[in-house]
Amino acid sequence: MPLIAERLSRIKPSPTIAISQKARELQAAGRDVIGLGAGEPDFDTPDNIKEAAIAAIRRGETKYTNPDGTPELKAAICAKFKRENGLDYTPDQVTVGTGGKQVIYNAFMATLNAGDEVIIPAPFWVSYPDMALLAEGEPVIVPCSQNNGFKLRPEDLEAAITPRTRWIILNSPSNPTGAAYTHDDMKAVTDVLMRHEHVWVLTDDMYEHLVYDDFKFVTPAQVEPGLKDRTLTMNGVSKAYCMTGWRIGYGGGPAELIKAIAKIQSQSTSNPSSISQAAAVEALNGPQDFIPAHNEVFKQRRDLVVEMLNKCPGLHCPTPEGAFYVYPSCAGTIGKTTPDGKKIESDSDFVTYLLESAEVAAVQGEAFGLSPYFRISYATATEVLEEACTRIRRACEALK
Repeated sequence: MPLIAERLSRIKPSPTIAISQKARELQAAGRDVIGLGAGEPDFDTPDNIKEAAIAAIRRGETKYTNPDGTPELKAAICAKFKRENGLDYTPDQVTVGTGGKQVIYNAFMATLNAGDEVIIPAPFWVSYPDMALLAEGEPVIVPCSQNNGFKLRPEDLEAAITPRTRWIILNSPSNPTGAAYTHDDMKAVTDVLMRHEHVWVLTDDMYEHLVYDDFKFVTPAQVEPGLKDRTLTMNGVSKAYCMTGWRIGYGGGPAELIKAIAKIQSQSTSNPSSISQAAAVEALNGPQDFIPAHNEVFKQRRDLVVEMLNKCPGLHCPTPEGAFYVYPSCAGTIGKTTPDGKKIESDSDFVTYLLESAEVAAVQGEAFGLSPYFRISYATATEVLEEACTRIRRACEALK
């Protein structure tokens, strides 16, 4: 009798983590691999945030906290939601988890019964379907074509909703495409959801502050207040505050849902790190001036990568509104042959070719539910990006 639970056969390891690990292994073996798979800023955590953590250690704030967050951090989150999103939450409507991923996982575990459906627009962050599957839910993937900017059309959402639909996940700006919903885009989606009172909304707003070209971020409950009582608005400090390793995510939602999430967390991880929570208080309450400065650098990198990739034969790279990813089509390389005689038949073949011949690690579009594309993170040094794009161009030119 096998030891491993049957539910694990429903999921696969994270492809984005796998590609980053593969790049590190090749680097350790002496290969000059440029890793563009990881979704984390190359900027260091700002000093005021680090100092807040050190001060908390010195004050002895090294004990257990409430399972789902300290009062201080919950107050800072409530203030953030009000200040930046026009959303009123009280501390009993806020949960703090070990990263945004845990908040989503807890929400699914707390609400999904076997066979309940979760609508997931594709391209999607790789973990959404697997987290739904682990909670015995059924992912319902809705393809969102490049022709519509990789965004969900209201008619496609309407067609996907069934009596079993429990949640829809909305991620704007998106990982992996960087696509972001304007107010009108979001209103078209929320108008559909207002007609289906049994469907709850889980927003992944992790890239809220990473937007370019005067784009104005909106979140569903802000656009349609009538949805607030069935929305979990998830966010975190990982991306904008350069705190990926600190592992702090949070969500605002109805008190009954938040209480259920806290119950699960009390029997799994208990509280997120007390030190990370103290750092997150400073992140949310402290100076925000480094964010636009970082964004200016990210925008320059985005423009560089888009321009260089669009010069590669067989590739087409749209310009994203936010996050720090591009999601180029590699359709023009499908059917071509590599210099050593292998045929490119999929985006997985293409990224394998890039890794082996150009020593550039990217992630295949198949992992995000829409092919033939691949994801590149431009959250790395500009000169490294230039070199990577030059290698990709040479690799594309070498295809026959």
